[in-house]
Amino acid sequence: MVQAAFIIVAILALFVIVTLAKSVRIVPQARTGIVERFGKYKGTLSPGLNVITPFVDRVRYIIDMREQVVSFPPQGMITQDNLTVSIDTVLYFQVTDPIAATYEIANYITAVEQLTMTTLRNIVGGMDLEKTLTSREAINSQLSAVLDIDTARWGLKVKRVEIKSIEPPGSIKDAMEKQMRADRDKRAAILQAEGERQSAILSAEGNKQSAILNAEGAREARILAAQADREASILRAQGEGQAIQTVFQSIHDGQPDQALLAYQYLQLLPQIAQGDANKLWILPSEFTKTIEGLGSTLTEALGVPPKAAGNFKRVDMGAPAAEIGRGSSEADEAVKEAIAEAEGASQATGLAPSTAAGTAAGTAAGTTEPDAPEA
Repeated sequence: MVQAAFIIVAILALFVIVTLAKSVRIVPQARTGIVERFGKYKGTLSPGLNVITPFVDRVRYIIDMREQVVSFPPQGMITQDNLTVSIDTVLYFQVTDPIAATYEIANYITAVEQLTMTTLRNIVGGMDLEKTLTSREAINSQLSAVLDIDTARWGLKVKRVEIKSIEPPGSIKDAMEKQMRADRDKRAAILQAEGERQSAILSAEGNKQSAILNAEGAREARILAAQADREASILRAQGEGQAIQTVFQSIHDGQPDQALLAYQYLQLLPQIAQGDANKLWILPSEFTKTIEGLGSTLTEALGVPPKAAGNFKRVDMGAPAAEIGRGSSEADEAVKEAIAEAEGASQATGLAPSTAAGTAAGTAAGTTEPDAPEA
């Protein structure tokens, strides 16, 4: 009897424990429980401690309400130019309606994956390879827009779709690498050419500035040299003018007579006749007058009487040395110098001796020849 009562109490305690276990449900934070009663949706359980009817209600699903990340394996896709690329994607979504996510779709993870792949194939199929590789942001935007519309009825919210990688075929990768290498070489050549061009321009500008500065310096130097030459010429002319004035004043103060001027003329004749190219030279009219004056001076110095007007006869005057004072050494020297200078002048010019030289020679011989009457 006692044993039967103990068994009944144990059965009742077990029933109570099982009932309590079936009645109490603890739902974690950020999750929601779907309760069914006899297979039909009864309600949702919020996070925390919940009590349901045991043996009648049943928690069918616990839905995670947090944002979920699903990485899909790489999928081969064909571009518009018939090239196969492998695209790896990552999807970020969140369950907004647990009831629709439970009863509108059997497996929303698989559904989202397949929808993502088909939509991505449609987008990539309208692009060529180059645009596919360079349009990740556009692909992400289009894919997110399509998935957001299609998954809304499943109680899902697609937050973002990211393309992890796009892998073209190996041959295409080699061709792309060669193209990129050629582009880099081209850019390098262009940059080098631009650098050389800029260097040539700068060098030309420097040479131009240098030439301009050199020309300006040469011009300034020529101007200064011209000014210096001008000042030197002015000073030289002033000096020569002062020298001429001094000489003229000295000559004027010395009061030279006709004989001195004639003597200077005779000294100048050999200098005029110097050189092989001097074939002909002209004597000024004043030169003959000067010679005549020199002859008159010598005649007066020797005591020869002046020539009388009209015809006259030759007169024997005896020994010329005694009558004309040949004993005077100063007169002899003067006559010899006059005759030598007259002969030298006549030899240099190729002309006949002048009247003064003839007069000097005649006087030295002590004879006087009658002149023809003047016209």
